[in-house]
Amino acid sequence: MSEKLEHLSQSLANRFGEQLKEIVVARNEVTVVVAASDYLAVAQALRDEPDFRFEQLVDLTGLDYSSFSGAEISARFAVSVHLLSLGNNQRLRLRTFADDDSFPVLSSLVELWPSANWFEREAFDLFGITFVGHPDLRRILTDYGFVGYPFRKDFPVTGYVEMRYDQELGRVVYQPVTIEPRENTPRIVRDENYGNVGNG
Repeated sequence: MSEKLEHLSQSLANRFGEQLKEIVVARNEVTVVVAASDYLAVAQALRDEPDFRFEQLVDLTGLDYSSFSGAEISARFAVSVHLLSLGNNQRLRLRTFADDDSFPVLSSLVELWPSANWFEREAFDLFGITFVGHPDLRRILTDYGFVGYPFRKDFPVTGYVEMRYDQELGRVVYQPVTIEPRENTPRIVRDENYGNVGNG
């Protein structure tokens, strides 16, 4: 581990103490895990305090740990936030888990970093994670009538409904999926003498 990463890890441990559930340094990256209740306060400190100054939120994504078979993970849904400090030339990953698997809710970071707006909408749309305090939380990639959250690991590959344009009604209609599973085995067509040497 580089001296810079070690210093960042130590600074995080000294400043946040019990608020950090885990600090992981791997592949030249620092990841901190906090409880959902501490998520907003820790994020604000990471942005505002001079030792950290993570003034840019680079990315935010939802995670579904439903079939994860690694370390002990108690909750299903999480959010991973990638932060950048231009002043200190450092990066940090901040992760938190939603407390309720059936209705995952976390605080919004839009007031701290406006760039979180579309990322949180994407996590809401694809994973069903709700962000309290978001100014405009609505679907961003799927249709308004879309049922379910397609990045959840229990979402069926073919979906629940399909849509088509109905000429008689003059509008798009939704109906149950009618896709029949099929085997995609390539058909090989070759000449009888293919590969025989001296038959020319």
